[in-house]
Amino acid sequence: MIRLIQKYFINFFVLVVLSSCSSVPVNTKNSCDIFSEKYFWYKHAKKTEKKWGAPIHIQLAFIKKESNFDWLAKPERLKLFKIIPYKRKSSSFGYSQAVKGTWDQYKKETSNRLATRARFKDSVDFIGWYIDKTEKLLKIPKSDAYRQYIAYHEGWGNYKNYKKNKKVILFAKKVKEQASQYRKQLSKCQKRLNRNKYIIF
Repeated sequence: MIRLIQKYFINFFVLVVLSSCSSVPVNTKNSCDIFSEKYFWYKHAKKTEKKWGAPIHIQLAFIKKESNFDWLAKPERLKLFKIIPYKRKSSSFGYSQAVKGTWDQYKKETSNRLATRARFKDSVDFIGWYIDKTEKLLKIPKSDAYRQYIAYHEGWGNYKNYKKNKKVILFAKKVKEQASQYRKQLSKCQKRLNRNKYIIF
């Protein structure tokens, strides 16, 4: 009983800590505004770019499309008889909307056992890892937001069939456009972001 209570309070504490620093940015359409409000997000995205070669603007575009920067994002529930809430469409969760199986693979391959889908730092690292593997498996350049997103959405095994899926093609076009906008915005503020120094406390 005591262990159960301790576990409850630990989980509650973690949830409070995460929620205190995980609010959705006011303007999710502008990368400069996002990073001005969430400077440590810039540090994490920049680290991911250096580690995996995944451009910052593409990382952001993926998250914008997948969760709109909502750390608790989940797919809608299916409904029985159109009214009774049923199970969710998939196990997607968090910023990156990674499904449980792929997230577990990421944690195993990177030895990042404590990674959580509700943390921005881990989510962008996951996206960087995925983009890197996509380049290796499918020979898609990391700078190709359009085809990289199709592989992200459909999975490596289903990528070859994407031309039959008009919806994912539309999604990928939006991601490409958003990534381009983020890139242009970053070109105006990245020098300032690189100069900023924040004290960690």
